[in-house]
Amino acid sequence: MSGPSNPILSGLKGQRVAISAGAGGIGLAIAQLLYAQGCKIALFDVSESALDDARRVMPEAFVAKADVSDDTEVEAFFSAAGDKLGGLDALINNAGIAGPTGSVEDISPADWRRCVEIGLTGQFLCTHYAVPKIKAAGGGSIVNMSSAAGRHGYAYRTPYSAAKFGVIGFTQSLAKEVGPHNIRVNAILPGIVAGARMEGVIRDRAAQVGVGYAEMETRYLERVSMRRMVTPEDVAATVAFLLSSAGGNISGQSIGVDGNVETL
Repeated sequence: MSGPSNPILSGLKGQRVAISAGAGGIGLAIAQLLYAQGCKIALFDVSESALDDARRVMPEAFVAKADVSDDTEVEAFFSAAGDKLGGLDALINNAGIAGPTGSVEDISPADWRRCVEIGLTGQFLCTHYAVPKIKAAGGGSIVNMSSAAGRHGYAYRTPYSAAKFGVIGFTQSLAKEVGPHNIRVNAILPGIVAGARMEGVIRDRAAQVGVGYAEMETRYLERVSMRRMVTPEDVAATVAFLLSSAGGNISGQSIGVDGNVETL
């Protein structure tokens, strides 16, 4: 992934980066790009098979199994990651789930809680344990994964949208809190990201409103100015920019990587 077509961004090489849900999808794309740029990577995920794949493609990375909603497991990961990497310069809060699709009266409280615990509380837990290490390093960067659903209301996806709106508030508040410690905090808002998760979302939404998959996919893309999905690599490139020297004065921002989603 490095070379003339993908030059090393200034300030990335040697950075010690922790990534939640870093063994698949957007998380893996971020991990691989940063790894190729010379960053030292520590990541965790819940899927054993995905973790095995991550170890194979990034043999020098620290890879561990942990559930982002489990306080004990998150604390143990950051303790081990700090030891393995010799400190921490950056955190990518990537973990999240699609959550249920349904009307508010049909969504179970358990499904609501699980979506918010992973997509929002999990970011707090990771940040809680990462910030002391980033402060000790003299500063760094935190990137929180929100969504276009953190900017637009999203009918039948209320838990997911609520969590992603929460990420924006968390990001802006944290940026003010830790800025004096030379820590930058930003949120990325992906839109319709090509991959298995989005296929499931489209399938569930199509069933909810009683249309076919192709029709629902068309409806989604008609709401994107560029009329296309984005890729995990698009998101990863923005993360790399924010961690690099080029992003040195960007903080407290919510950056859409979505082809301009107009509405949901």
